[in-house]
Amino acid sequence: MLNILSILLGIVSLVIVIPAQIPLLGWANWFALPLIVIGIVVGQLSSSNGGRNFNLIVLLIAAVRLSLGGGVI
Repeated sequence: MLNILSILLGIVSLVIVIPAQIPLLGWANWFALPLIVIGIVVGQLSSSNGGRNFNLIVLLIAAVRLSLGGGVI
């Protein structure tokens, strides 16, 4: 059950992160980061690793975008 919740949090975060890849929308990644971290924690509490790994990939995408944009843009 926790794994499904983690995957759902990851999907919601991904819906926020994908449009944030567009120039001048990078600030939206800051809204997704708390959801991603909560998803990772919930996935860690789960017996399966799928949800946690999915959230880690979404975190990687958001972090790379934030680092390329200087953290804001």
